[in-house]
Amino acid sequence: MFPPGRGATGTGLHFASTTAGLKTETKVDTSENEVVAPDFTNRNPRNLEQLALARKERGWKTTWPKREFWHRLRLERTQHYIEAFVERSNGDVVVSASTREWAIKRHLYSPKGVAACKNLGRVMAQRCLEAGINFVNFKAIIPWEYRCDSIQEFEKAMEEGGVVLREPRRIYR
Repeated sequence: MFPPGRGATGTGLHFASTTAGLKTETKVDTSENEVVAPDFTNRNPRNLEQLALARKERGWKTTWPKREFWHRLRLERTQHYIEAFVERSNGDVVVSASTREWAIKRHLYSPKGVAACKNLGRVMAQRCLEAGINFVNFKAIIPWEYRCDSIQEFEKAMEEGGVVLREPRRIYR
């Protein structure tokens, strides 16, 4: 059936049984892995935010716009472009997207219309989720701007992207 000196694989190699060379394994004591360290350092600075235990800066009653949030989504429309930012309560911008970016602008007919707002919302939702931001506070800075179709399309695209546009209530302990 096979030529002389050849095995079933046709390589001419013969292997010894691999089970003959194995020794029985000894049991390893894993009980010390279950011991909890007495001092623990949490290296995640946003841990209390994600547990809804972190403080929100309230500021003064007369402060406008309010600063009582962990992350706020801000949409700014200029004459030619639309920009979206996610900022912390201290003013640092964490995530941003704009129709000025070539990667976004090249896919748009116009960088300032309703379709641009919708696509910018999709991009912002993806960037927020990649940055680990699942909840943002989205309230229009100027209340009468909220009635705009472009802002409502932006908001809908963000929610469809998986970002919740309100922050969870703070848990007081």
